[in-house]
Amino acid sequence: MTEKTKLINPRLPRGFEDRTPGDIAAVGQMIETIRKVYERYGFDPVETPLLELTETLGKFLPDTDRPNAGVFSLQDDDEQWMSLRYDLTAPLARYFAENFETLPKPYRSYRQGYVFRNEKPGPGRFRQFMQFDADTVGAPGAEADAEMCMMMADVMDALGLGGKYVVRVNNRKVLDGVLEAAGVTSDEQKLAVLRAVDKLDKFGPEGVKLLLGAGRKDESGDFTKGAGLDEAQVATIVRAMEGEFAQPDEAKLVLDSPYRSANEIYVSNRRQFLLDSPLYREGMEELDTMRKLFDAAGYTADKIKIDPSVVRGLEYYTGPVFEIELTFKVQNEKGQDVVFGSVGGGGRYDGLVSRFRREPVPATGFSIGVSRLANALKLTGNLGSKEPIGPVVVLVMDKDQTARYQAMVSELRKAGIRAEMFLGSTKNFGKQVSYADKRNAPAVVIEGSQEREQGILQIKDLVVGKQAAEGITDNAEWKAARPGQFEVKREELVSAIQKLLSE
Repeated sequence: MTEKTKLINPRLPRGFEDRTPGDIAAVGQMIETIRKVYERYGFDPVETPLLELTETLGKFLPDTDRPNAGVFSLQDDDEQWMSLRYDLTAPLARYFAENFETLPKPYRSYRQGYVFRNEKPGPGRFRQFMQFDADTVGAPGAEADAEMCMMMADVMDALGLGGKYVVRVNNRKVLDGVLEAAGVTSDEQKLAVLRAVDKLDKFGPEGVKLLLGAGRKDESGDFTKGAGLDEAQVATIVRAMEGEFAQPDEAKLVLDSPYRSANEIYVSNRRQFLLDSPLYREGMEELDTMRKLFDAAGYTADKIKIDPSVVRGLEYYTGPVFEIELTFKVQNEKGQDVVFGSVGGGGRYDGLVSRFRREPVPATGFSIGVSRLANALKLTGNLGSKEPIGPVVVLVMDKDQTARYQAMVSELRKAGIRAEMFLGSTKNFGKQVSYADKRNAPAVVIEGSQEREQGILQIKDLVVGKQAAEGITDNAEWKAARPGQFEVKREELVSAIQKLLSE
């Protein structure tokens, strides 16, 4: 007696998921809506491969024998290391540099596809996920950044999320100027400060103050070490975060911030240092330019607003930064009400393309997290969750008549109707109907010997007769019940199915 072959346990690797026809159809509809907005703005599609040379990606250059920190990598037969792309921007930079001489400048493109992260997966955190990006390469002015923000707002409106989102805008030059004014010089401390500011929505101003100082203890008693700033440094950053910015002409620019102290003006040596900072002044001028463009185009502060607490891409972005935040509340894993949060963002990244060319190449863009946005649309009822309509199924009542059944299927297909002949091994009528039910078929077509003699067909409307069909096991029982069923002449098959589908 031979030993039985050991069966493989069918399971997915951690951090990956399968997608059903319903998921694919719903997300496809969402992507098509986004695509139409991008194209209305004059952006064209481009597609880059899943694999890039590892040195092209830049963020995760190899520093060991196998460069797999953060990315999935493999070595080609020519000993070149390749990696699955971790975003859609680095491949765009390579594509633009490689085709620099032939592409129009500015170059406006959008890309949609899967990206991969070799990181520890968790709830809602996957190793493979879809992004949908739009970028303008070769446009140096803040006008290009403002256009990105307006397009983000238009995408949200087109998806039915009007009144449930805000596009928040800041500038890395302003943030860097504030850090400089506060005397924050080390990279480690800068990172700690920016991470603390990024927690404003979660912990509020008082929580951020603690994180900027010695640290913060949460409700569970866990302690998070702070940035270690002194009181004056904390005050400088918090005042900037609350909107106490000034224009280069020293006239105060009032920013729409819920955390701004009423009628309070912060005057100190550090503030004057900030006003004198060329980097800070340039950032403020860019924000002011963007604000004027938003106003001129009719985008009010409830759609797009300047927010000094926005922090993105700590080493990546070089100018304006922005993110789409959904403002409606959902419950977290603890049952607490929390704001849904960010579903995408971006900013200006003038240094990325310059890795491939000696001259500076300005660029700006944003990325939408497709899966997260789809989840938000599902929660708000703006994403269809139904299975797509399946094919009309022609049942096989007599195996020696398959040529006749195939002719019916061909007629339906030529008329543009999804259709298939049942190809399973069972002759059981009920099981064939059950199969069609699982396929979400709108109807089945039946021709037995009696129908064939009379030159007719029986059409069963599964939408009407779905529940009644579950208990039917044979042809005689079906004829007695006839749920959602009608007969037509054989030559009227196509027109009858067309009428049923239209109804």
